[in-house]
Amino acid sequence: MTGFLNNIKITILTSLIRILYGSCRWKITGFQHVENLLNKNGSFIIAYWHGNMFIPYLKLAKYHFHILAGFHKDAELGVNIGEKLGWKFLRGSSSQNGSEVFQQIVELLSKPNNVFAITPDGPKGPARIPKPGTVRAAQKTGIPIIPAAGRSHRSWSFTNWDTFHITKPFTHIELKFGEPLYFSINNNFDTCNNKLKIQLDSLDNEVSKSLKIA
Repeated sequence: MTGFLNNIKITILTSLIRILYGSCRWKITGFQHVENLLNKNGSFIIAYWHGNMFIPYLKLAKYHFHILAGFHKDAELGVNIGEKLGWKFLRGSSSQNGSEVFQQIVELLSKPNNVFAITPDGPKGPARIPKPGTVRAAQKTGIPIIPAAGRSHRSWSFTNWDTFHITKPFTHIELKFGEPLYFSINNNFDTCNNKLKIQLDSLDNEVSKSLKIA
């Protein structure tokens, strides 16, 4: 009975999320960068900051890309909802099986036609400071990173280590994808990591200005 009730809860929450974000007016730019790589059956990473992750998360779910989730209690609910939306999950965290899950990501991206979405500053921050795994995976496999940023004109904000935003209904959403970033194993890691941060911040500023968010 508990499993049955849990399935009902997950179905209701998934439907509410779809209705909430489906009520909004979306403006999406730069998605051709994703489509171009998909048409070539290429593998790549899509990266976006944790605080506004729900916007690219909802847009990308239908493509059945891969994403990472931890093992804590809240993550389990997120995985159940995410699978209903269309995501495929790898399970792990830097504090539990970091090296193992990193190897899984590398193996996944070393094969054609695989896409991995990640919040480089998640799941525990610090906010807008990319952890090394994203760039390390790109350098090791030679695959590109597509930076992305999404904002909504009106949202609810929740603050712990980060300010996390959930879009309010019937508002305007902007989502922008940047050009692919390529990092060689021979490139200086700190330079590459800083370039990723600059590109993510730049996209976030562009969508914020477009929506006139301070």
